[in-house]
Amino acid sequence: MNESRARPLPTERESPFDPPAELLSRESGPVRRLRYPDGHVGWLVTGYDLARTILADARFSARSELKRVPVARPGTDPFFGVAAQPGWLVDMDAPEHTRIRRQLIGRFTARRMKDLGLRIEGLVEEHLSAMERSRPPVDLVQAFALPVPSLTICELLGVPRSERSDFQRKSAILFSLESSSEDAAAAMKALDDFLRELTHHKRGHPGDDLISTLVENGTLSTEEIAGVGVLLLTAGHETTAGSIGLGVFALLCHPDQLGRFKAAPDLVDNAVEELLRYSTIFHFGVPRTPLEDVAVSGHVFRAGESVTVSLPAANRDHARFEDPDRLDIGRGTSGHLAFGYGIHQCLGQNLARVQMRVALPALFRRFPELALATAPEEVPTAADMGFYGVHRLPVTW
Repeated sequence: MNESRARPLPTERESPFDPPAELLSRESGPVRRLRYPDGHVGWLVTGYDLARTILADARFSARSELKRVPVARPGTDPFFGVAAQPGWLVDMDAPEHTRIRRQLIGRFTARRMKDLGLRIEGLVEEHLSAMERSRPPVDLVQAFALPVPSLTICELLGVPRSERSDFQRKSAILFSLESSSEDAAAAMKALDDFLRELTHHKRGHPGDDLISTLVENGTLSTEEIAGVGVLLLTAGHETTAGSIGLGVFALLCHPDQLGRFKAAPDLVDNAVEELLRYSTIFHFGVPRTPLEDVAVSGHVFRAGESVTVSLPAANRDHARFEDPDRLDIGRGTSGHLAFGYGIHQCLGQNLARVQMRVALPALFRRFPELALATAPEEVPTAADMGFYGVHRLPVTW
């Protein structure tokens, strides 16, 4: 493909729920040239089959020292182009990635997350009751969508509730496109320092939490445990909060699907999967870099050429999903890529699913007349963050 035709990643949306129209263009095929902010010409993958193939191929590296971001984002400068932070397995290849993930995977099984369900139900009811005591309108993000996953990940890791507001502020700095490299580095250091102190504390005061388990296992260093903690603490609540907020927004804007959701409890699990597919929050894609020249499906990716795999576009591929631009909570969603694919598929996907499966039905049971308190076009979306969602969602009942 001609490099002179390479274009930047499209980011302008016509609808809060649809990826940019240029990403969904069927005329461009499943892959096209992409011009990165630093001038490098690499690739943008939008087709479902090609996306899965690349994400499952170990020849495409996830190492941070090889990554480029497809949008201008100074806050990533301290972390890309250099070796991964200790414990940040999302920026590592095997065998380092495998060594760390193996210590975590047992805590994130579907069965373990189901056991956590009762604690999540308690958090959900606690925040719904607080909402009920308030006078509408209420910002659903601050009242519900953000605190439930924040407190859940705190409990899972063993982080005191009192620290929630502070780590949310620092997490927002890390994921904001508007953060400077200095601010992002300072936020990362503060979070890392806190998790290191917590790790040291757990050595003498263990509990029934993930950090205590990692300390007891003795396989990971303090620096690695702290890094894992920062990764899970930040990404683990931002992503789920975005999915809950955006999912509620989508249902409120699609009354036919909301009616089906309320009327058919057996559709809840499927509805969650469809909302994840329809409103995929990893909106800037997943970066990979071929370690050698790789030929895939008739395309040759040269060693060192940056590749951005667009999960939102792959989840709207007409070749994989029928009428993919329509929200349909009854459709078959098996195989969607909202959590990625391959060895780096999101570690916390089962936790996110459980939280959504508990939170969404409970919300509409408690507030069956829930509605937007503002026009849909006035809801501020989080296009300026690394994970898509809504900054605020004013609701009434």
